[in-house]
Amino acid sequence: MSTHTPVTLGTDQARSRLHEFTVIDVRTPGEFASGHLPGAVNIPLDHIRRALPEIRHAAEQGDVLVVCASGARSENACKLLAAEGIVTATLAGGTGAWASEGNDLQRPVACDTRASWSMERQVRFTAGTVVLLGLLLGVLVHPAFLLLSAGIAGGLVFSALTNTCGMAVMLAKLPYNRPRTADLDTALAALRKR
Repeated sequence: MSTHTPVTLGTDQARSRLHEFTVIDVRTPGEFASGHLPGAVNIPLDHIRRALPEIRHAAEQGDVLVVCASGARSENACKLLAAEGIVTATLAGGTGAWASEGNDLQRPVACDTRASWSMERQVRFTAGTVVLLGLLLGVLVHPAFLLLSAGIAGGLVFSALTNTCGMAVMLAKLPYNRPRTADLDTALAALRKR
């Protein structure tokens, strides 16, 4: 990887070189706990800037592979890191593609696991709940509540067109999706040791 343009690797390419990479998983801690690539460290996307010195250090020691659930968040992280002069690669299809091809995922020991839904599932649940609530209130209370459902529908269309998700950004700030300070500090220390 000689340019600052992020490279996208298929699962076969990543698997054959996994031992060469520092793997950074940019999902939420709850998603990370549900299963991650072997040896990955968890630096949630919204903490990437804080981790720049450690990620830069890891990139100076060897290649960096950034992963998420489907590839969208890791692609955003790679672009951010490229803008900072840090060379990275991303995994096409993310951990979902990795697992669907029969590759192993690491999971924390049972006592450390925080049960969590993937961010995509949290977004679908929240959007569906708000739409149903808007429809119900629109029928039972006042038709103006239908605007709530229309707003969510508009947000979903915007999300699809821009490949961003404002609802996911908001849900990532909830306590069960936030890294504990000790977890983030441990991940940063692991990157410093590379």
